Amino acid sequence: MIRSLIKGTGSALPARVMANAEFAEMVDTSDEWIVERTGIRQRHIAGEGESTATLAAEASGKALESAGISASEIDLIVLATATPDHTFPATATQVQAMLGCTPGGIAFDVAAVCSGFLYALATADSLLRTGMGNKALVIGAETFSKLLDWEDRGTCVLFGDGAGAVVLAAEDVAEDGPGILASRLHADGTHKDMLYVDGGPATTGTVGKLRMKGREVFRHAVVNLAEVLTEVLEDAGVAASDLDWVVPHQANARILDATARKLGLSPDKMVMTVDRHANTSAASVPLALDVAVRDGRIKPGDLVMFEAMGGGFTWGASLARM
Repeated sequence: MIRSLIKGTGSALPARVMANAEFAEMVDTSDEWIVERTGIRQRHIAGEGESTATLAAEASGKALESAGISASEIDLIVLATATPDHTFPATATQVQAMLGCTPGGIAFDVAAVCSGFLYALATADSLLRTGMGNKALVIGAETFSKLLDWEDRGTCVLFGDGAGAVVLAAEDVAEDGPGILASRLHADGTHKDMLYVDGGPATTGTVGKLRMKGREVFRHAVVNLAEVLTEVLEDAGVAASDLDWVVPHQANARILDATARKLGLSPDKMVMTVDRHANTSAASVPLALDVAVRDGRIKPGDLVMFEAMGGGFTWGASLARM
């Protein structure tokens, strides 16, 4: 059967590291308060010359290098972001040009906020399996610092900037072979006022700032993520105990712990990078994946679950054999 195989991973982070202590000079908070409630200790903040496109291109270059594939072989780019460099053209087309990928290939952005990488991965997988492409870059890239109200302690401490990417290749494999095994995506727009940005080109004509009702988001996240993970496990015909690793959206350490408990998963199987990256929205899953691949935790043959939930609400999960 034709499957999309993850051939390589890469990530990129801005040079500037912002520790929790810096926020005590801006809002009523402390390092202890932030760590206790979120697990976050630091985040990276984009500076001059660093944008969603440049971070995406850097992460993609590293993914291509690890895959042993040249940019000229890439004929599909799906880039997930809520912070594009421009309203249009799509940031994916900028990355295509920056890397020297196949001219005339497919390149577009996906907007599903923190679930964006899962939406992009499922979309690219579908296109590859139907023959619309052969090799793809799937990217999550964000400069969420541009959307933050730095006087709102409930949100400004939570987010960071960065990018992660994977190279997918369509290959004919055995039924028990590697590749993306199952994916499920969901959305529920009735909850849009719980996590949103209060601006936009067609409404206010401004970028706007991020607004969030944290307790409500937490409650929905734990329920929705547990349900979608169960759906994907059932689709693939495997049990939670069969999983080698879960690479979750890095929103909050307490959400990750609660989701693991709800599914009966060992916390040791959860890849957690929220302490050093904070919430990088669509970039968080591929960033965490790249960290775990490069430090040797995730190995070829491992069964790995990806999951995320974001504003919209949107949520989803994908299961892959590495």
